[in-house]
Amino acid sequence: MTLPYKKVHVVINPAAGHDEPILNVLNHVFHPAGVDWDVSLTHKSGDATRLASEAAAAGVDLVAAYGGDGTQMEVANGLLGSGVPQAILPGGTGNAMAHDLGISLETREAAELIVNSAKRRAIDLAEIGDQVFMLRAYAGLSADEAASREEKDKYGQLAYVQSALNFLRNIPEAHYKATVDGEIIEGEAMICFILNAGSIGGVMGMELPSVGDVDISDGYLDLYAVTKGVQPLRALSKHLFRYDGSDEGGGVYHWRGKEITLEADPVQDVWIDGELDGQTPITVNAMPQALEIVVPA
Repeated sequence: MTLPYKKVHVVINPAAGHDEPILNVLNHVFHPAGVDWDVSLTHKSGDATRLASEAAAAGVDLVAAYGGDGTQMEVANGLLGSGVPQAILPGGTGNAMAHDLGISLETREAAELIVNSAKRRAIDLAEIGDQVFMLRAYAGLSADEAASREEKDKYGQLAYVQSALNFLRNIPEAHYKATVDGEIIEGEAMICFILNAGSIGGVMGMELPSVGDVDISDGYLDLYAVTKGVQPLRALSKHLFRYDGSDEGGGVYHWRGKEITLEADPVQDVWIDGELDGQTPITVNAMPQALEIVVPA
């Protein structure tokens, strides 16, 4: 068998949600196959981007990222424009990108794709300022209501459930003004999502369905606004679980475009792929098929 990637660099986030002997797992997969591989460790935000960029410049065939969606996002930033593909080794809590692309959440099985699969999928990315993200940006959730790093370490996926419950208990609306490819949309909402990918990952071992018909390779971004016109839990259920009931007068609204600007009054915290990153206003642009990811054959 011809190896699809002979020289592989793995960027490892040691603070990722999984507790497993990652080096041992990788060695069991790569050594028998004859892969020339090495690793680097992240210590702070931004390290994964730098390490991925350095590995690409050194001439590797592939950069793999072990960690959660934040780590995957950083590595994607480092590989952008290099022509070097990325592999996902899901080691986080939600692992939404792995869900979206059908990649196993078992580290060994995900690593075996690097050895066995020559198939890659070109995915869209999204640009916000000087940063690129893979999954989503959203506004309407304050830093106090988000799951902390300590909560994720202690409770794992239950931390996201606790965060959602906190949000449901504190649901103030803001006045949003969105511009989608020149069309202005204005109104009250609890939270607004700008999605590049549809998966929200897994909770308590269960894979949750994707949001709407969001396609990570269609060249578009999807704007969803959750309003207070119905009971909040019902509105969120429709958004996250495709609830099919009637929501006259409120609920979830959806637009699609290549450039989306979002303003809010009062100003709202902005989260990018699960990490707090500034405040509104923001402008997000689609980057069609900007990166290739190794996927199952």
